[in-house]
Amino acid sequence: MPDQYELKFNDGHTMPQLGFGLWQVPNAQAADVVTQAIHAGYRMIDSAAAYGNEEGVGAAFKASGLPRNELFVTTKLANPNHGYDEALRAFDESLTKLGFEHVDLYLIHWPRPWEGRYVETWRALQRLKEDGRARSIGVSNFTVPHLQRLIDETGVVPVLNQVELHPRFQQRDMREFHQKYGIVTQSWSPLGRGHLNENKTITELAAKYGKSWAQIVIRWHLDSGLAVIPKSVTPERIRANIDVFDFKLSPEDLTRIGEIDSPEGRVGAHPDQFRP
Repeated sequence: MPDQYELKFNDGHTMPQLGFGLWQVPNAQAADVVTQAIHAGYRMIDSAAAYGNEEGVGAAFKASGLPRNELFVTTKLANPNHGYDEALRAFDESLTKLGFEHVDLYLIHWPRPWEGRYVETWRALQRLKEDGRARSIGVSNFTVPHLQRLIDETGVVPVLNQVELHPRFQQRDMREFHQKYGIVTQSWSPLGRGHLNENKTITELAAKYGKSWAQIVIRWHLDSGLAVIPKSVTPERIRANIDVFDFKLSPEDLTRIGEIDSPEGRVGAHPDQFRP
């Protein structure tokens, strides 16, 4: 298994820096895909109630024979379940589907600011952490104002914020805020949904290092201190995406990738506009 770096949370727990994402993986396929990921060496799995594949994650873990403390599992609160009591009930459902006694990280999936309930929801996650059923708690798709409100009104800082982040959309202001408060930045859509495979800088670096364009981008996330969760259902790509620990990008090449950043680089929804 690759010798991965562990990121330390502000609550003292740790998480593998490179994980395996499960967005858009059907439950019927999830057990097989997660099993392949575990065999490839991934020890961090990112699921969500909204993905509908928590049962598959639990089945793959059970079949793996791994001790529970050797697999870090994240899941997330689905959008219809904001609110204190609603969040607690939804967590119970996720835990049942996973077949676990606890999750390693539980996230609010989207802030839904127009509802104004994410602080109330955050208090429910605090309760889950106090009870030991969620080892760590964080958020996903929160902006700086959302985070600031959580911190100001509860005094509890999320351990992690999972946001869209890739070379074409580098979120520098968000990362600066995270660093100030000790919040881990985790990148979703880390490969930019394929928009980088023909980028001149990325393809030149792939040739220089003898790696694929995707491996270059994943290594950029790692060398930038970001947690990253690439997703694939193709066995070869599952293995290739974790085969990134035998090289590092030079400071000069990191600078080159930094220049790819664009205000128009976002490929997903803005948190203030996403209304599923």
